[in-house]
Amino acid sequence: MTFPDVTPLLAEALTAHGYTALTPVQSAVIETGAKGRDLVVSAQTGSGKTVAFGLAMADELLGESGLPQAGAPLALVIAPTRELALQVSRELMWLYAKAGARIATCVGGMDPSKERRALSYGAHIVVGTPGRLRDHLERGALDLSAMRAVVLDEADEMLDMGFREDLEEILDATPSGRRTLLFSATMPKPIVALARRYQHEAVRISTVGEDRGHGDIAYQAVTVAPAQIEHAVVNLLRFHEAETAMLFCATRDNVRHLHATLIERGFAAVALSGEHSQSERNNALQALRDRRARVCVATDVAARGIDLPTLSLVIHVEIPRDAEALQHRSGRTGRAGKKGTAVIVVPYPRRKRVESMLRGARIEAEWREAPTPDDIRRNDRERLIAALLTPVELDEEDREIAARLLAERSPEDIAGSLVRAHRAAMPAPEELIAGTHEAQRAAQAERHRPGFEDVVWFRMDVGRRQNADARWILPLLCRRGHITRNEVGAIRIGQGETHFQVPTAVARKFADAVKRTAGIDGDDESGITIEQSEAPREQARERRKGPPPKPHRGQGGPGGAGPRTGPRVFHKGKPKGPRS
Repeated sequence: MTFPDVTPLLAEALTAHGYTALTPVQSAVIETGAKGRDLVVSAQTGSGKTVAFGLAMADELLGESGLPQAGAPLALVIAPTRELALQVSRELMWLYAKAGARIATCVGGMDPSKERRALSYGAHIVVGTPGRLRDHLERGALDLSAMRAVVLDEADEMLDMGFREDLEEILDATPSGRRTLLFSATMPKPIVALARRYQHEAVRISTVGEDRGHGDIAYQAVTVAPAQIEHAVVNLLRFHEAETAMLFCATRDNVRHLHATLIERGFAAVALSGEHSQSERNNALQALRDRRARVCVATDVAARGIDLPTLSLVIHVEIPRDAEALQHRSGRTGRAGKKGTAVIVVPYPRRKRVESMLRGARIEAEWREAPTPDDIRRNDRERLIAALLTPVELDEEDREIAARLLAERSPEDIAGSLVRAHRAAMPAPEELIAGTHEAQRAAQAERHRPGFEDVVWFRMDVGRRQNADARWILPLLCRRGHITRNEVGAIRIGQGETHFQVPTAVARKFADAVKRTAGIDGDDESGITIEQSEAPREQARERRKGPPPKPHRGQGGPGGAGPRTGPRVFHKGKPKGPRS
């Protein structure tokens, strides 16, 4: 027997699922001193907690003859979010499959009438979220009178989310003789108080070492200019080319905007936030599991409890609110012994705050610059060569096509076309300015690119109030003025207008083309007024004062109005201006 201390039916399930050894927390909860006792367990995310409490409550559920006939539930697992509850259900289903356990799942966003029917048919284990479980309890659909074990999974998060009253009502309805297993990554005072009220002489188990950082996660902190966060994210995704990556934002609006940006750049991405229905969430997660999508943009709560075996990269697009949020986010990767990378994107003015957070979490992070296009191309070459040299099985049709290609082109030409096709399918990397005060000042002092020493300024009557964005302004100028991207210099977006440079040599041609295209087809773009102007006041003032001061609070960050070196990071709501 591979697992001598585990009930035989569950040991068979572990072996069939590929387990060769138990994780530290799984071994700890089934030791002799923990059997039959209330437990308070601290373990890192991804350490196998679900299987751990599945093993821990086996003695209460499985008698010598196995499980009794399903009726009033014998065990209850409470989780903070729908995704985590669904994940717990999936894990317990395979763990207790050979025992014939019936498991009912009760979460918000699902059909409550179906859940009530499932409960009326009988269940051995019920898994759910606090609000939905309380609702079934108050309606008389959930009978807790036969309860032998209750598990509170990620209890600290449930209290943070305001579920204290729900938890107390549910626990008060359970028999006094039941086991209570409390799993929490941290042990703040509210958790200690909850344990003291509902547990009896609980055994304390902790598999969290002095190093609170996850041993299988490599942490990196990448400094960037506040206005270039999106570009840095694009380059990080391209540099790592992770099988699955998760990007964390602070708000629904920012998730929506970043998701749209990545889709536009050619990434296969999905979004998870509170504005998505349960069906949309399920579809997004399924797309990640079956590899139709490789990037997930999410808020903290929406990503809680998600377990994706292929997730190897976490990017904190916006700085976590505290050390605990940093660990919970990062814990989506580096699970079950696999290696993962967590990258914190740090606007350079906020570096000290992040350094303090990392010290508080006792995490050693490698500070580095965002990947450059050269870094990305170097990695691309190695990945491409490895992929093309990997042995593959060819069928007859493949060989026929290969023979025809060799008959019409040289091997070098065919290989070159193949390389070009692979590169064309990859989103282009972004040029970045180094994430330091000095680099930003140097970039802003260097106002002209080569060829833009002699320029004419023009203005257009849209600005930040109309959500003006360089990504659609530049193509618009090329269409209206019959010029190329390389013939547009600096773009300065103000509150109600935008100024931009055109080299003097092409200024007349540009102005004539703008007049000819004004009003054509009556579309929104042709309705924008473009005319020659003086240099913007901001430009003249900066020439007198020298390098600009540091951005004050609110500039250059999400939705801010700091100096522009690229597209704005986030917008509130949808762009109102014309789209390219």
